Amino acid sequence: MPKYLAQGNYSAEGARGLVKEGASGRRAVVDKLVKSMGGTLECLYFAFGDTDVFAIVDMPDNVSACALVTAINTSGAVSLRTTVLLTVEEVDIATKKLPVYRPPGQ
Repeated sequence: MPKYLAQGNYSAEGARGLVKEGASGRRAVVDKLVKSMGGTLECLYFAFGDTDVFAIVDMPDNVSACALVTAINTSGAVSLRTTVLLTVEEVDIATKKLPVYRPPGQ
């Protein structure tokens, strides 16, 4: 299954919900949500600085990942940025498929 890195920032309302439910409460909600879409929550970390929360999830496909992120983002409590993660093996395969590319001006 494809892996995704989700980086989130809580709104003030979302942060209040985190304080009320606790981090383990939020993890349980996220785990259940990801499972409902056929995925697996690999890990969830909270942080301070530019990003409030990090998650790595396995999802069946991009459409399922998009639906998951859209449901979370439309809540208004958290804003997610999502990155598709590639394995070392996938990058090795990609480097063997490189097309011939001519840079601009050359």
